[in-house]
Amino acid sequence: MNAPFIPPGSGHPADPATPDTPVAAAPADVRALADSAPTLGELVARQSVCRACPRLVAWREQVAVERRRAFAEEEYWGRPIPGWGDPEPRILIVGLAPAAHGGNRTGRIFTGDRSGDWLFASLHRTGLAAIPTSTHAADGQRLLGARVVASVRCAPPANKPTPAERAACLPWLARELGFVAGTVRSIVVLGGFGWQALWPALKEAGYAVPAPRPAFGHGAEVALTAPGGAETLLLGCYHPSQQNTFTGRVTEPMLDAVFTRAREYAGLPG
Repeated sequence: MNAPFIPPGSGHPADPATPDTPVAAAPADVRALADSAPTLGELVARQSVCRACPRLVAWREQVAVERRRAFAEEEYWGRPIPGWGDPEPRILIVGLAPAAHGGNRTGRIFTGDRSGDWLFASLHRTGLAAIPTSTHAADGQRLLGARVVASVRCAPPANKPTPAERAACLPWLARELGFVAGTVRSIVVLGGFGWQALWPALKEAGYAVPAPRPAFGHGAEVALTAPGGAETLLLGCYHPSQQNTFTGRVTEPMLDAVFTRAREYAGLPG
């Protein structure tokens, strides 16, 4: 029988956890384990074994067992997808949640699905990724001055986490924002749902945020003040979902323009 997830510490490439990594079994555990994580690496490890949301745990593990026919012979990650990329990024890229047969399969956010194909191709064209594809955890991809995270770390049914699930996952994102706030100068948010989910995490991480919250839009820009006083630019970007790319709502030049703007503001070379 197929296993429902890859056990932590079993040798999967880039697995941040070990068999001894503490596991959050409820939302209160997420808060405690996020707040007490001593380093970004330990935070990422704790994210990757979280079991706080029963519906999400059941779904991600069901998908990992049933699998899509095209990936029937592959071993699915089947766990939460932690933040990934440069540990001291100048640019942070924020999505909503992993895809069931993308990140939930590969163990890396925006990897192994059509959205990821568009995203990493654009990151490569704009000097933020080493290669134009992201297919699996040992493919040689590296982010250059950038880091990618999701507001919700588990693949949700119908790609729609509940408000309670977003709230349960909030401490993971807020703590990660706190760890990288000293270096991040541009934040790119993919999609309106990710835009809404990010604001409470920014506030909790110590950013000075405007009220009321600015509306999402492609190319929208909001000036933020990070903890410590550094200026940070928040940019909205349409999500590179198949619905958006097939209809032309988002195009390669549109994605490239947002990431070029983020890179230039952050002071990274092209």
